[in-house]
Amino acid sequence: MAPESLSLLVAFTAGLLSFLSPCVLPLVPSYVTFITGMGLDDVSRARRTAVVHALLFVAGFTFIFVALGAGASAFGQLLREFRVWIARIGGVLMVLMGLWMLGVLKFGALQQERRMHLSDKPLGYLGTVIVGIAFGAGWTPCLGPTLGAILLLAANETELTKGIVLLTAYSLGLAVPFLLSALLLDRFLGFFQKFKHNIGRVNQIAGGLLVLVGILMFTGWFERLAAWLQPLTPQFLVDRL
Repeated sequence: MAPESLSLLVAFTAGLLSFLSPCVLPLVPSYVTFITGMGLDDVSRARRTAVVHALLFVAGFTFIFVALGAGASAFGQLLREFRVWIARIGGVLMVLMGLWMLGVLKFGALQQERRMHLSDKPLGYLGTVIVGIAFGAGWTPCLGPTLGAILLLAANETELTKGIVLLTAYSLGLAVPFLLSALLLDRFLGFFQKFKHNIGRVNQIAGGLLVLVGILMFTGWFERLAAWLQPLTPQFLVDRL
């Protein structure tokens, strides 16, 4: 598994964990009904409309995340002479964010709610894109630690395109389950009823992942581990990276 492949796997997993986080997963039905302008029963019947709105919502927050990834990579390239130190500092920050998610550390600034609220969604499909952009720009601290960790990975990339691909992978991890939820909202509600008792563990899993990746980045073992796993990477994926 090439370093890029391992980074993509980490980014996609972080996106999935962001979707399952305590302040995203419970609000999925609310977001679906908000962007479609329909009730739960209507959404289940008008699945095509729900999916179109969900795709536009995803496009909105993906635009923001990819732009952030490009910016992080560009910053990292400006300081590429200090790439080793960027990795070490990023590793320390990642460990700190992971410890915060595990409840070991407390940061008052991260405890504050900074979601961007839109009391009235603008009309039409364009309004759905705007809501997606607002989600991507303002949904913290829920996405903050995991998204910040992926941006640190992007800052450590040697090429701008790799940072963009990295944040695209993160967005896919968040987007795929959201699209499936919009398509099968009735089944999502059943899943949520069963899963909600374990939702608190998601932050612990995400925190543990950040601590692990942070330690690997700080020690330089992230790229070594990727080199060891490289034979497991499908050739078609290697060719595209």
